[in-house]
Amino acid sequence: MPKVQAAVSYIAVSKIELPDNAAGRRAIARLAAIVDSSYDAIIGKDLNSIITDWNQAAEKLFGYTADEAIGQSVLILIPEGLHHEEAEIIDRVRRGERVASYETTRRRKDGTYLAVSLTISPIRDEEGKIIGASKIARDITLAKENERRIRMLMREVNHRVKNQFAVILSVVRETSRRAADPREFEEQIRDRIMALSRSHDLLVSSEWVGASLLDLLQEHLKPFGHDEQISLSGPLVTLQANAVQHLGMAFHELGTNSSKYGALATDVGRITINWQIVAAAEGGREFQVVWEESFSAPPGEDAEASERKGFGSVVLQRVTPQSLSGIAAVERSPGHVKWSLAAPVESTLVLPLNEHSEPSPEALPVSA
Repeated sequence: MPKVQAAVSYIAVSKIELPDNAAGRRAIARLAAIVDSSYDAIIGKDLNSIITDWNQAAEKLFGYTADEAIGQSVLILIPEGLHHEEAEIIDRVRRGERVASYETTRRRKDGTYLAVSLTISPIRDEEGKIIGASKIARDITLAKENERRIRMLMREVNHRVKNQFAVILSVVRETSRRAADPREFEEQIRDRIMALSRSHDLLVSSEWVGASLLDLLQEHLKPFGHDEQISLSGPLVTLQANAVQHLGMAFHELGTNSSKYGALATDVGRITINWQIVAAAEGGREFQVVWEESFSAPPGEDAEASERKGFGSVVLQRVTPQSLSGIAAVERSPGHVKWSLAAPVESTLVLPLNEHSEPSPEALPVSA
């Protein structure tokens, strides 16, 4: 019986001496049950690589029943390109060596491959002569897949961190060119890095899939207060990670400028932010967002005076639209500021599984 054979193999490997009586037979039966119920595949083979023992876990792992496996060469489990492993193993077993656990690939009955960890030991008879080998195989396919995912994740994290460093260095460089003094520089750098952090938090919470445009706006406008002066309206859309970061920077700059010079500098100004998805003139679909604010301009201020050049202008007119393969425009006049962006849907939004379906601005309105 395979169970008894497996137990005898186990006893031989363990060098357990059992009396040839009822107690010994019970011990063999008990060990047979242990071997057969093991979660690891336990296989015995002779020095010609012929399978002699096969437990239930081996059947589950490789797909062969004990009747199908016993008497067959163990090469049925080994991919052709790895047949040399068996010759090396048998050679070491003949010398009485215990083969340290190692990882390799084996083949199931259905032809699929799996990663396994193998431990191999010599089997000796009553006189101590080596007559075969005991092999314990453990399926590590899932562990290998997890390792692959971790490596891929680490590469992705490294890529994202480098991108963040590049953005931060750009912010530092551009801010230093325009800051009037070290104190102003420190304040602006702190605020801009905090804005990047808010966008990053939204991405982390979604496992970097993207973020809702509504959530992004609310997160970046929160520090400025005056919620009652702000109106948001548009379809429910999810922004891609790149769009989250760059639009987040744009909204921070717009909000900062508004809190100092525009609608949020007083209690009577008004900001409306609308977005929509429309058919592009050259075909395809286009994502459009418009930030517009109205406020009481100081007496004597003209359009030219209201246009304040700085890092914010660079973000709004160059950095954000270029990163999204789009175009942007800023219009300023006394008591009025308008920023508009148009970019391909493919470079800004997380597309639904059915790319031909699109959210309808009329069907999915959001306002705040």
